[in-house]
Amino acid sequence: MKSIAALQAVVTATPFDGEPSNAELDAIETEMPLILADVVLLDAQIMTIDRTPTELDQQRIRRARRRVLAARRDLANRAATLTRSGGAA
Repeated sequence: MKSIAALQAVVTATPFDGEPSNAELDAIETEMPLILADVVLLDAQIMTIDRTPTELDQQRIRRARRRVLAARRDLANRAATLTRSGGAA
């Protein structure tokens, strides 16, 4: 049987403390409007799973989809602006 003890040092060379880095937290904060818009869309869709959507439900879903698209657009525009300016704003 082959021992994996020699490989263990490579796998555990960098200890993981379970906390996100500052860069990861910044990325999450930047994407938070999109995340929240996705949650609103999912809520609107989940409400209509077990019943026929009413006109109000359909309006709610359309509005939520537009909010998701707007958040994606804003995020993409921000990324493009940062890329062109060459740094973080």
